[in-house]
Amino acid sequence: MIAARLAGSLLAAGLAAASGAALAQPAAPGAKTIVISGSSTVFPFSQAAIEAYKPRAPKGVTFKALAIGTSAGFREFCSGKLSIAAASRPISSDELKRCAAAGVRFIELPVAFDAITVVVNSSNSFAKQISTGQLRTLWNRQAQGKVMRWSQVNPAWPNTPIKLCGPGKDSGTYDTFNKAINGSTTDSRQDYTASEDDNVLVACVAKNPGALAYFGYDYYQANRSRLRALAVQGSTGTVLPSAESVQASRYLPLSRPLFFYVNDQALKSNPAVRTMVSATLERGVKIAQQAGVIPLKDSTYRLVTNKLYRNVLGSAFAGKLPIGLTVGQVLERSFDEHKKPQFR
Repeated sequence: MIAARLAGSLLAAGLAAASGAALAQPAAPGAKTIVISGSSTVFPFSQAAIEAYKPRAPKGVTFKALAIGTSAGFREFCSGKLSIAAASRPISSDELKRCAAAGVRFIELPVAFDAITVVVNSSNSFAKQISTGQLRTLWNRQAQGKVMRWSQVNPAWPNTPIKLCGPGKDSGTYDTFNKAINGSTTDSRQDYTASEDDNVLVACVAKNPGALAYFGYDYYQANRSRLRALAVQGSTGTVLPSAESVQASRYLPLSRPLFFYVNDQALKSNPAVRTMVSATLERGVKIAQQAGVIPLKDSTYRLVTNKLYRNVLGSAFAGKLPIGLTVGQVLERSFDEHKKPQFR
């Protein structure tokens, strides 16, 4: 059904988006190093995609991945400095306006899924699961300076200090978690160890027996010997994060799509950008598995490739955080909403 609806909507959207103002140049067409920058959660996927593309890269052209946080990546992307932004949340309405003001048009490409994972130190013997209500008790703004011990979250847990580690404000994970748990992207306590580098958060929990953190599933996967994931009690029951639970839409509300945002002018002026992105989607399942993130289905990657081929510009998700969507829902929204022109 999605495929049947796809061809017409993509063609109409591509024609609607073809007109408009001149585009900002993201980089000189002859640039030898092309940077994929933004989300630390997407960073392992970006690295794996770069490694997979190396044998096919034109002579003298290299790709480089940076992890600076989704919001920081969008700041560079919407100023025309970046060809590809890696994002763990959709572009915001304000960011979309900044891109439009700078003449930056783009294609929004879902590339994988993630499970925001709540972790504790491997030596923690009492915390096995946590509810969304308990996460709210622990992480909302009103908890700052007040909820400082494990027993305040769950009376069955020991009356010992809890050390919190989590993403900084430039992280898309910060936005998504707080929207899902606290109802607002800005409703979060600030008295915790914060970093846009997920490796810092891994170390924070691994070195502190009384610590708890949340971050991307790929970093948990890479550090399972030092960390333990908590099952999250949400609307579908008490569920551990996994590829299966995310793909079945059971790990709610902490599953989400991950994105590449690709500057349209870069696609037109630098063939290496187009071939690299196309090759990434072609091998999406394998690249996602290598990176430790959760892949889309093969058929879904083909639909996303069609979106790239049809040059469907703009964002279907701007200003929204699609929490717990199925693969089909993500693609339906991503494609169908492009019936409306995204750039004026």
